[in-house]
Amino acid sequence: MWSRTGARAAFILALALALQPLAASQPAAATDSIDHAMLTYSFARATSEFYRQTADQVLLDGAVNGMRLAIREHGGNPSVLPTVHSGASTEVDSASLGHELDLATKQFAHSVGERELAYAAIQGMMKSLHDKWTVFLDPKEYKFFNTVLDGSDYAGVGIVIGIDPATKKIMVQQTIDGGPALKAGVQAGDVMLTIGGHDSTGLSILAASRLLRGPIGSSVTLVMQRSGAAAPISFTLHRAPVRTPSVLARMLPGNIGYLQVLVFGSSTGLETDEALARLDKAGAVAYILDLRNNGGGYLNAAIDVSSKFIPDGPIVSIDSRSKPLTTFDADDTAITPRPLAVLVNGNTASASEITSGAIQDSKAGVIIGSRTYGKGVVQTVYPLPDGSAIKITTARYLTPDGRDLNAVGIDPDVVVPDVDPASVGQLNTDGQLRRAVSIIQTRLGASPAPPTN
Repeated sequence: MWSRTGARAAFILALALALQPLAASQPAAATDSIDHAMLTYSFARATSEFYRQTADQVLLDGAVNGMRLAIREHGGNPSVLPTVHSGASTEVDSASLGHELDLATKQFAHSVGERELAYAAIQGMMKSLHDKWTVFLDPKEYKFFNTVLDGSDYAGVGIVIGIDPATKKIMVQQTIDGGPALKAGVQAGDVMLTIGGHDSTGLSILAASRLLRGPIGSSVTLVMQRSGAAAPISFTLHRAPVRTPSVLARMLPGNIGYLQVLVFGSSTGLETDEALARLDKAGAVAYILDLRNNGGGYLNAAIDVSSKFIPDGPIVSIDSRSKPLTTFDADDTAITPRPLAVLVNGNTASASEITSGAIQDSKAGVIIGSRTYGKGVVQTVYPLPDGSAIKITTARYLTPDGRDLNAVGIDPDVVVPDVDPASVGQLNTDGQLRRAVSIIQTRLGASPAPPTN
């Protein structure tokens, strides 16, 4: 699970503090170096924010080892770079670390590169903490990280696809609001016989996606077989910008609303609101929330989604080294109570476990599937001004009942063996989903029909 700082503003503030002890002892050129500044800023964040207190010497050794490794990889002699010994204070250590980078830059910038040496030192510090979630992200990696959590635009036709178990052809699982497919009348359940003249039989999801995407304004013809239709239907769709969703939603038989949350991104709370509104309008009498294979995301998104199903009370508590225990309550946005099942598996992690644990502890729904991953820690992302970033584990989280899930996970209320990833969401082959539907139907039969809004 991740939280963000105030991006560049937070960097500038902390950078000013980090550079104060250097002003009197370092030449202006070194003080003004962005590489020098990124390194001392990263050191300051690691020493003050990492959730386990760590000696400065560990971080100093990590930074030096990182630079030595980069020097060795470029054919240099790493033994030339001396060991840095911790001094009387963190400020002194920060100054010593900056001096070490200056020394490395003078001797090896021509072979390794100034920026690469700074990156190597920062990466070495992060690795020295021996926490797999605490990492350095170069600009390309950080851009991808943001794309995953915040969504991305692509040129396509606005279709979420799967593989039809009966024919092994590509099938429409869902159309995306506002996309060309929905506007043209494509429907969930339509089976693609051909995509741009290519037989879809046996195509992988990736291969089919490549055929569906293309330049904005270009066209692709889809020949579909629709259930109940006597003959195939042809659609010529013009590709347009489409936003990658983080929430997919559709109705299952028996008026059960099915929501699959793919990631807890910046827009997931709003997407969940919109999806629930559509399902409610379509007559949903119960819900299945699918969090399988969801590796997490933002803390705020987990609270937003949890609050849709939990009317009041705590959602999660955050315990960090630098702040007292903080509890986040439901935000008073819950929908009308309806029977709820939550699907989880071994890849349900972090923010997904916050939502699962909150629903389980509050008795708002039944958890179905297999034990979750067990990632009970929080990372804070600190962007750096050149487009890179550091991601540091800054806290652990507890469920409303005070459970620490790290390395433990959540045991479901109803254990059902995992299914093949290709079967997820396919009612005829997804045993966990079928079990959830059966439990929901039993609960609906044993209780009065839920009220409508």
